[in-house]
Amino acid sequence: MSGMMCSVRRAAAASLSLLGLGAAGLGYAAVFERNWFRLRRFDVPVLEPGQRPIRILHISDLHLTPRRTRLIKWVRSLDLLNPDLIVNTGDTIAHPDAVEAYLRAVEPLLERPGVFVYGSNDLYAPHFKNPARYLWRTSKGDVRRNTPDLPWEELGAAMTAAGWLDLNNKTARLKVGDLDVHVGGIHDSHIDRDRYDEIAGQAPADADLRIGVMHSPEPRNLTRFADDGYDLLLAGHTHGGQICIPFYGALVTNCGLDTARVKGLSRHGRAWLHVSAGLGTSPYAPVRFACPPEASLLTLVPRRPVGRARGTSTAKVR
Repeated sequence: MSGMMCSVRRAAAASLSLLGLGAAGLGYAAVFERNWFRLRRFDVPVLEPGQRPIRILHISDLHLTPRRTRLIKWVRSLDLLNPDLIVNTGDTIAHPDAVEAYLRAVEPLLERPGVFVYGSNDLYAPHFKNPARYLWRTSKGDVRRNTPDLPWEELGAAMTAAGWLDLNNKTARLKVGDLDVHVGGIHDSHIDRDRYDEIAGQAPADADLRIGVMHSPEPRNLTRFADDGYDLLLAGHTHGGQICIPFYGALVTNCGLDTARVKGLSRHGRAWLHVSAGLGTSPYAPVRFACPPEASLLTLVPRRPVGRARGTSTAKVR
């Protein structure tokens, strides 16, 4: 009997230890890592030889609520990087009163050239749902509301009033540094608002650079951008996996993209693809583990001359 009691005590102690570790991990993910903002830097060889480098600040997935003061202050500080262009790939707000908070965050950046697209969470307020579902399915189809309940029009109007370009199923031309840049974008494919046919066709060959912008990096759209001659593709949505396994990486991407490209820089056909792991989380799943929130500074540099390099160009992470 005493042996049985000892076994019970050992099992109970082990269970308590696991519960304690789980609680500690959850506390770390919710309190510390969620607010451990970082900047990632990449050199991307997409320019013609002799062209002057430019810097693109890529922000995404802020999922901003009015009281996220640390995030607001950190985003404001990014203006010190002196980027030539800001690209916002959506899911900016997560609360009906968050537009003012977002404008405080990007106030200094609005003085610079910028472009944006929407994500589903710019239109539809987040609701509680079991986050474990992401382990076996994406969230595509979760939004079944017909009428948006977030102030997405106010959000877009504020950015366009400052001079940023709305790229939701649109194209535009702008000057960035010394470069003539063609940009094309689509609305969020995760809620079936993408209309690539409205921007389809070969990107103009006379532009110095061609950039494709989207929220969700669905491979079918990535391929169409690349086939149409875009040099650089920018997306968000994945949160970098959000809950990752140390030394292994992401388990899911919440879209059709493979986990190897859940964040950071990679190739898609002839184009470079950068996927931002984003800066926020849903208010109903405010945790990150082994996947800190991030913004990225992409320095676009000339490709290597053909005679000096073998194989494909490679990008440098700094």
